[in-house]
Amino acid sequence: MTALHDLTIAEAAPLLKAKKLSPVELTASYLSRIDAFDGQLNAYLRVLPEQAMAAARKAEGEIMKGGYKGPLHGVPIGLKDIYNTKGIATTGHSALYKDHVPEEDATTTRLLAEAGTILLGKLSTWEFAIGGTSFDLPWPPAKNPWNLAHDPAGSSSGSGAAIAAGLAMGSMGTDTGGSIRGPAAWCGISGLKPTYGLVSRRGILPLSFSLDHGGPMCWTSEDCALMMEVLAQHDPLDPGSADVAKPDFAGSLQKDVKGLRIGVIRHFFESDAETDPEIKAGIEAALVTFRELGCEVVDVTLSPLSAYGDAATLISRSEAFAFHEETLKATPELYGELARQRIMMGAFVRACDYVNALRERGRLIAEIATVFETVDVLICPTMPGVAPKLGDLGNMMSRARPSFTRVFNLTGSPALSVCSGFSAAGLPLAMQIVGRPFQDDLVLRVGSAFEKATAFRDLRPAPWAQQALAAE
Repeated sequence: MTALHDLTIAEAAPLLKAKKLSPVELTASYLSRIDAFDGQLNAYLRVLPEQAMAAARKAEGEIMKGGYKGPLHGVPIGLKDIYNTKGIATTGHSALYKDHVPEEDATTTRLLAEAGTILLGKLSTWEFAIGGTSFDLPWPPAKNPWNLAHDPAGSSSGSGAAIAAGLAMGSMGTDTGGSIRGPAAWCGISGLKPTYGLVSRRGILPLSFSLDHGGPMCWTSEDCALMMEVLAQHDPLDPGSADVAKPDFAGSLQKDVKGLRIGVIRHFFESDAETDPEIKAGIEAALVTFRELGCEVVDVTLSPLSAYGDAATLISRSEAFAFHEETLKATPELYGELARQRIMMGAFVRACDYVNALRERGRLIAEIATVFETVDVLICPTMPGVAPKLGDLGNMMSRARPSFTRVFNLTGSPALSVCSGFSAAGLPLAMQIVGRPFQDDLVLRVGSAFEKATAFRDLRPAPWAQQALAAE
């Protein structure tokens, strides 16, 4: 029998709807697991047991009376602690916001609550989604469930760790340069950076207004699709929100991928960046699977990876400093060292450099649109290597290893990270599936097809629990 914490949302939903599984029972099992193991993992900054159980009882009553709302009704989730929660502290994992209690929910927080989800708590993050794995903050950094000595990546570190460890069924992350897809990769889960504008960012602590994205992180692409059914709503109060027809996320999953044309950005990982052999091998094995599923695989060429990364970095650092300038100047001591250094970089970007980066961005968006005239999705690695030791991110963020993820924040393209295998050391490998704007449903369909054609979703990071228990 499948343990409750190993159920996917897609597996739990029909049981909840049929009243064969109680939201109260499900929520209690997650709270018990958090209590037993999160002291070692540090995925949560704040657990909300009383609120969660009250919401679970409410959901159970609604379902028992025939008021089932859909696949997320009664599903326990966590939110990265930069999503505003009314009456509940939203800290950004920073001393600066340690006592910050919002007066209203983020739009996405509200939409998920209206769909009947159960909020288990707020999840750890890199400070203000930029500060790196830091040890000088009020709370410790999250750890990787596949090996507690290793890094879960960031900035949505707790969101990735909680899903991999079975401490939530779904979670929300944010992504300005890879902060959903990086933790999804190193924690071995599925994480979607939606098309820019498809998911509201109102009420999410900003980092870079033109690059920020909010999106779901789950064990499977199918579960991410179920969350997107709720999240993809136009928000007229978010200036970046797109008023477009919502894709049929669930319906798209029922279609196969036969005949799709997959473009491999091979130069990204073979010549533009130092990439570990195991990551490359995972990509090649995935391409074999796609061919077996009936896809056509071709190589494509874009501008060098560094062209995308350089433009995105100039934009993100400038916009981050614009948001933080006042408080950074007034109270620099309330920032951790890494966040302070990274945000301060924006103070030294000249206006002409920022403008030229925006111009280059336009050229690169046009370039990728031209490539998408010949292929349906693009594939490349999510990260250049597997998870390093906790906090040892220097080599992964060097000039020799420009980011594979930041590219698609710059273009605004939907990008999904899925597990593509495991290293010899038992750490997850991952690939990125990228689509045309607002074809998030197709990206998720391709990811789900791959997951169902492989056995990687059957493997859970069981050893981490024994490590935690041994440490106690």
